Parts: sequence; structure tokens; C-alpha cells
Amino acid sequence: MSQHKTLAADLGLKVFFCHLHSPWERGTCESQNGHIRHYLPKGTDLSAVFYQQLSAYQEMLNERPRKILGWKSPAQCFQDLISSLSSN
Repeated sequence: MSQHKTLAADLGLKVFFCHLHSPWERGTCESQNGHIRHYLPKGTDLSAVFYQQLSAYQEMLNERPRKILGWKSPAQCFQDLISSLSSN
């Protein structure tokens, strides 16, 4: 995020940063880290994990329903968004 000022100006966005050592300010990120830890425990050497296995984990995470998404998966929500944009 070293270019956050440029990004904010170009897109007309406000950029906020969480305080250090305040995981409650990063709920979505911390939740996703928890999901990832099911497959890759903390401290796992990623250089020892095959690309195909990482791709499988990625697919499982993207297909996993989330309460915050109305029990849809991130993949379903993304597909819905793409469909709505292409129909306009």
C-alpha cells in the first residue's frame, strides 16, 4: 500500500489503516486467515507445498459458503456480480 495516496486520489476513495496489534479492526482478514489455517498451519513452509495443492485449497476456500454472504460462496457472489455487469 505504498501508493495508497495515488490510489485514493485516482479512484476517489478514502483509505484507512488498522492499528497495530488490533486484530478486531481486521475482521475479514483475520477470518480468512483462520480458514486458511485449516489447510496450512501457521509456520508452514510454502515452498514445500505444490502449486496444485495450493490451487486446490484456493478452490475449496472460494467455494465455501459464508454467513456474511448470505450463505453463498465467494465464487457464487463473484459470478453473480459478473452476470449483473454483463447484463447491463
